[in-house]
Amino acid sequence: MEASSSEHHKRLEYCTTRLKYRQGRELKAVKVYTVASESRHLLIFGVPRINLQANLKAKLQGFGKVQSCISITSEMTSKMELEAFTDVFAVKFERLEVARRAKKMLDAHQFYGGTLHISYAPERESVEELREKMQHRRNEVAFRILKNQNDLPQVPKKCREDT
Repeated sequence: MEASSSEHHKRLEYCTTRLKYRQGRELKAVKVYTVASESRHLLIFGVPRINLQANLKAKLQGFGKVQSCISITSEMTSKMELEAFTDVFAVKFERLEVARRAKKMLDAHQFYGGTLHISYAPERESVEELREKMQHRRNEVAFRILKNQNDLPQVPKKCREDT
């Protein structure tokens, strides 16, 4: 992925054209993630610039083990326009499931007066991390297929009587 491309980090507008029965309790931005675009690496935008790195890390550790949490505000300023008086943090979780849950629970939530925007950062992954992620997904799919096959009711074979 190209390092200068930052379009996928921009916050999308909420979808207001969904049918009433399809809308949840909260408005959501509709976005589809592929296996390759989800990541253990997250970018957290909108953290107020009042030295909150330790507080943010403590909040994130409530979801699971955080491997790193660093400020990359100066790096991101050159790539895209940021909200004034806010920091951007790059966070790496130990497991993808933990990153997925943290993103879901904290995106668009208040944090010390700022509204967080969290996006996956697959461009920060190494080739080895991507390879591991794809292999993990293959194993998950194989397990689900096997489990679903075992859950199917067994159709009894017709008994034939030789007369």
